[in-house]
Amino acid sequence: MGLKADVWIRKMALEQGMIEPFVERQVREGVISFGLSSYGYDMRVASSFKIFTNVYSAIVDPKNFSPQSFVDVETDVCIVPPNSFALARSVEYFRIPPNVLTLCVGKSTYARTGIITNVTPFEPGWEGYVTLEISNTTPLPAKIYANEGIAQVVFFEGDEQCEVTYADRKGKYQGQVGVTPPKL
Repeated sequence: MGLKADVWIRKMALEQGMIEPFVERQVREGVISFGLSSYGYDMRVASSFKIFTNVYSAIVDPKNFSPQSFVDVETDVCIVPPNSFALARSVEYFRIPPNVLTLCVGKSTYARTGIITNVTPFEPGWEGYVTLEISNTTPLPAKIYANEGIAQVVFFEGDEQCEVTYADRKGKYQGQVGVTPPKL
């Protein structure tokens, strides 16, 4: 990045729509922080969740995923059961340029309470709302606050565009809009 990281992210978000909606500063007062940070962007979790349940004794199979594996919840505060898992989506919509790769890591505020947020990289050319994987590793119920920070996206800019982007490959998660379970 020829520019300072935060300046580059701001420029890409405002001029090329890389992040929408884009919050130009770190918001921290009374919330789990979100918005532009020094070397990345702290994205928020939306209010739609898929909480895994064993009510129907479904088997979790990434090749043949059953919607009976979870219950859909729309809420401002999601309670993830002990030793359980939920899917959610980002508030922000991302458009990753063809010369950029991102890595996404969970925020330390949640990690310090046993909540692990796993997100795979956003590949060059990918766009969509991010599906977030949230694990509660504790033996206690855990709260996830919608419209607050959940994970930080770190951007890596290459010197040139990759030969084949995620969009070129017609990746199966391209343009996802809701909380998207696994696809084969």
